[in-house]
Amino acid sequence: MVSVSVIIPTYNRGWIIKEAIDSVLAQTYKGYELIVVNDGSTDETAAVLNQYSGRLQVIDQENQGVSSARNRGIASSSGELIALLDSDDLWLPEKLDRQVAFFREYPKALICQTQEMWVRNGKRVNPGKRHKKLSGKIFVPSLSLCLVSPSAVMFRKELAGMVGLFDEKLPACEDYDLWLRVSSRFPVHLIDEFLIIKRGGHSDQLSRSPGLDKYRIEAIKKIIHQGKLTKDQQQAAVAKLKEKCLIYAAGCQKRGRLKEARDYIRLADCFVAKAYEG
Repeated sequence: MVSVSVIIPTYNRGWIIKEAIDSVLAQTYKGYELIVVNDGSTDETAAVLNQYSGRLQVIDQENQGVSSARNRGIASSSGELIALLDSDDLWLPEKLDRQVAFFREYPKALICQTQEMWVRNGKRVNPGKRHKKLSGKIFVPSLSLCLVSPSAVMFRKELAGMVGLFDEKLPACEDYDLWLRVSSRFPVHLIDEFLIIKRGGHSDQLSRSPGLDKYRIEAIKKIIHQGKLTKDQQQAAVAKLKEKCLIYAAGCQKRGRLKEARDYIRLADCFVAKAYEG
């Protein structure tokens, strides 16, 4: 049996994490270990986790952010395959079964994800066309916005050794950063079945944080600096960096942050000039 390590990072989600855990325990595939990384929660999270004694492994750490929590869980895992689940999301019962079967059928594949249902404030909503999940070489479309969901992903643990883990210096868009590094080198496969419920609308979501393009710009800068992109990938990354820098600069100007606006305009000009010289 192929072994899977399920990693749930959590911070002050005692009000909802029980549902995420129960969705893992209800999986039809049983060859998994469940690791919950409690990232310094100060609410009732610890008490909720204590109810599952013997059915999961709990790792406690001081609050260091979701990237640190995910990385800690992956480092402590023993499975051949890694499956991530955010503590406010849910899996349908056959999620792990479908993905394990995919890796058995395609032994050279390194990563896959599933389709997802979106629920906002308890009501199902339809994502826009720009959020449509793609399969295969998705680097260029992924520059615009993140097309890979952590809760929908399963990947071979060896992939982490090839591209690295989540950047703990990024307070947000850490998943966007990692999936750019992955998709620039490897195809991201899609299992075209709705096997997770992605829930949103609550106030503590990182995706609701202001100024997220600032961190996306940092991620694009990083991958350009690595110097491993193909010519086409490099051109697409520079073009998207310029676009995002100018949009972010315009927002800074509206809010009176004129120096920051000038800095991002210069950044855009600098990368475009270097690309032209190259």
